[in-house]
Amino acid sequence: MSASQSERRQRGKFITFEGIDGAGKSSHIAGAAALVRGRGLNVLTTREPGGTALGEKLRELLLHEAMHLETEALLMFAARREHLERVIEPALACGDWVICDRFSDATYAYQSGGRGLDKAKFAQLERWVHGHLQPDLTLLFDLPSSIASQRIAAQARQLDRFEQERAEFHERVRRAYLERAAAAPQRIHCIDASQAPDIIKTLLQEAIVEHCL
Repeated sequence: MSASQSERRQRGKFITFEGIDGAGKSSHIAGAAALVRGRGLNVLTTREPGGTALGEKLRELLLHEAMHLETEALLMFAARREHLERVIEPALACGDWVICDRFSDATYAYQSGGRGLDKAKFAQLERWVHGHLQPDLTLLFDLPSSIASQRIAAQARQLDRFEQERAEFHERVRRAYLERAAAAPQRIHCIDASQAPDIIKTLLQEAIVEHCL
């Protein structure tokens, strides 16, 4: 085996979870990590925006402070660059797996789809920040925005400024996610998030085993 083949073999896998607010993706991350650990592999779970000390500070601003659309997008990618440099890329290089709650698909869906950021500007930022890296597998939890809104309301907690957006915003986000999935079917695996949790868990496990293990 050549050195380059050995490096590819040893590199960890990068899996991301995506979906509109209320789709239920975050509740399944621990189970996915347990599946990977059960195969004797190290796995790191993280989130965006966030994942680093600086990223978590930017997260607070992004979730709670009103700002210009392009400022919002730039801060998302600034947090991502730090996250990649300090957490994601070092873990993958060591052979560890990384499971991340949101990545650039979320920026495409929320900032371009939901808010109307020029897609060409998004593409420039994506190429600049991580043109060399995309997830090995993205699990997209798809759910009608009306059902997602009901789930969020039932949680009876303070909502961030994205969760407070009107239904039309969340529907635009959902459509953008599906558009992104259609453009990258080899990477993005859609899951019907309206199903029972046990069914979703099984579907997630099957997708991870098929695409990554």
